[in-house]
Formats: sequence, structure tokens, C-alpha cells
Amino acid sequence: MPAKITFFPVDNGDMTLLELESGQTILVDVNIRSAADDPDDPTPDVASELLSKLKRDRRGLPFVDAFLLSHPDQDHCAGLENHFHLGSPSDHSPGSDKIMIREIWSSPMVFRRASRRLSLCDDAKAFNREARRRVSVFRSCRQTSAVREGDRIQILGEDERGKTDDLEEILVRVDDMISSVNGKPTDSMVARLLAPFPRFNDDADEELHSKNNSSTVLQFSLSGDGNRNACRFLTGGDAEVAIWQRLWWRNGHRSDWLSYDILQAPHHCSWHSLSFDSWSEKGERALVCEDARNALSQALDGAIIVSSSKAIKNDHNDPPCIRAKREYERILLGVRGDEFRCVGEPEHRPEALQVEIGRHGARIVPRRLKKSHVIGGGVIGRTQQPHGLARLCQFEESNGVKRSDS
Repeated sequence: MPAKITFFPVDNGDMTLLELESGQTILVDVNIRSAADDPDDPTPDVASELLSKLKRDRRGLPFVDAFLLSHPDQDHCAGLENHFHLGSPSDHSPGSDKIMIREIWSSPMVFRRASRRLSLCDDAKAFNREARRRVSVFRSCRQTSAVREGDRIQILGEDERGKTDDLEEILVRVDDMISSVNGKPTDSMVARLLAPFPRFNDDADEELHSKNNSSTVLQFSLSGDGNRNACRFLTGGDAEVAIWQRLWWRNGHRSDWLSYDILQAPHHCSWHSLSFDSWSEKGERALVCEDARNALSQALDGAIIVSSSKAIKNDHNDPPCIRAKREYERILLGVRGDEFRCVGEPEHRPEALQVEIGRHGARIVPRRLKKSHVIGGGVIGRTQQPHGLARLCQFEESNGVKRSDS
């Protein structure tokens, strides 16, 4: 069976569901705004849409096999307490529509780096408490086989000062692979942990350790219709330019670690993931950081880039940023991939964007039937793009677009 990735329309926020070939589900971030729960508000009801895609256990309770919080900003965890069961699985009431999280994937660094200036919202605090509860359960059991569904956790990345040294069995270090979901090995997925980087005593670069730059970056390799490497999916929360620059310095010699068939444009298609310069201040004079761009340019033939954001307009907003969109379109043009999609478009009627992954690659499921063409081995619903190569080059030349290898 094909695997699926669904990008929900949540404005400038992330909420992405992976449905594996095995039938297991992984949810990356959640952004269920209060307006989305109001039946009289036009905001898309993403909670109901998510529930419709999830399986239920023998008690009739909905669940995801794993939930990853990339970092604890509100636009990545809103609605967690209202829509997910947090606490002991024994307390999950029959008849509830709250979603059970069978296994949490959590990086301790994203909470370690929160500060008074970058305080946590209530949903982030609730997630942090739940992650700590599950670590305590593991410490009391001392082995993963004794931990039940609803108590499981995988720790992504080492904590500072040796605080994860006794969690070896559930610890995934940077550069290592995740090959199990909900405590069970799977042939449907492997994921390489690329960030966040551990903080060392001699590392004085605070830019690398802000809350956004503590985002978890993962490269998934997903199976589809029996092909164990049908699609690579790269996702990185709100990781900004300093992280992508460092990722290129670390992995430029093994760039396949950064390669993708599908990229979730970091930080909702923000210019800050591609440049140290401000878009609102410098506009077209802002310089691209070539190392960061290189990290985000490892698109495979026929790749797709998805912006989980509001509609992208030709203005000074960031995120999403029109120039970041143009940069991603240029990346795709170099690999016969011209499918850049914004989940928030059309603005008047945003809908979930779904990608199916079969034996021969990824296929965007058309929201409405349109003329289609083949990309990366799959048939994809084609929408007209605003910039062809000639128009893009002409626009950049006339506006003095500059680049930098900073």
C-alpha cells in the first residue's frame, strides 16, 4: 500500500501526519487553533480532519503511534491539551475523542534552551510535563519492553551535562537512525536525526542555541508499495540559517544525508532560513548564505517543496517570504522539479495537501482534478507556477539580487 503525508492548513504553523506503509502513524507538530474548534468560524477544522485519518484501538479510542514536537513554539503545539490525552494511559476514558500518543519523540534541548525571554506556552509546558513523566516511567522500568503504549518515549539528542547518560536504551544521538515506532522495529521507515546539536561547554555561539535553532531536523526514508526507499522527506521545524549552515559544514561531504524528494520549507518559508540579512530591512539587497542554501538544495530529481504557511504574497512579510519562495523554486528548477506548494493557498479556501508515496515515488493528490504530469516517478496534479526560469532570472537581475558564501 502507498504511504501518505498530509500537511494540514494551519496558517504559519506545522501539523504534518505521516501514514506509513505499515499502517502506523507519526504526527509532526500540532497547531489546532481555538478558532478551528469554533463551528461558526471559517478556520479549517483540522482536529476533525486529523481524527478521520486515525485508527482507534479496541476500546474505540483514537491514537497516533508517535508524536514529534519539533520545538515548543505555540504554532507547533497549540491545541495539545485540548485534543490529546496527556497522563497515564489508564486514565484515558472510554468514549473520549482525545488522541492517545503511544510514543513521544522529544528533544530535551528544545526545553533546556527556553528562557525568561522565550517563555513556554501552556501547551508546551504540558508536553514537557508529559515527556518528563514518561522518562520517569522508563527509569522505573529500566527496559523498553516493560513500558506500555501511552508511556513510551524516544529521546532525540543528548542533553547537556550528562543528563541523558542513563537513558541509553531510548536515546537517539545526532547522526544516528530511528528505526522503530511505538517500541517496535519497522521496515516502513527509518529517520536520521540531524539536529538539534548538543551544546558543549566551549560552544559560545548563542545563535545556534535559540529556541528556533533547537528545532529537531529529521530526514525520513519512507517505504511505499514495497519499495523501502521510495521517498525521502526532510523536515526541520523553524530551524534558521545558522543551523542549515552548520548542517552543510557537517554533512557537505555526505550530502545524501540532506537529500530529499519532499522538503517541508523550514520556518514556514522564512527568509531567515536562507540568510543572515533581514528581508524587511534589506529586501532584494539581502544576501543568500550559500552554505545554508546548499544544505537546502539537495533536492532529488522531481522533488517537491511544501510551505506550511499562510498564502505567500509579493510583500515584505516574513514568514512566509516571497523571496524565499523564489529561492526554493530556483532549487527545484535545477532538478526538473517545479512543484512548490503552499498549504495556505488558495487563501480563500485552504485545504490539506496530501502526498501519496508508492513504489515509484511521490504523487501529490490533486485537490481538484487538473492536468497532470509525471514527477519523480509519480503522477502529480499540475498547477500553474508564477515564475518560470526565464522570468525568475529576469526578475532577479532587474532587482539586483545578490548572493553570499557567508
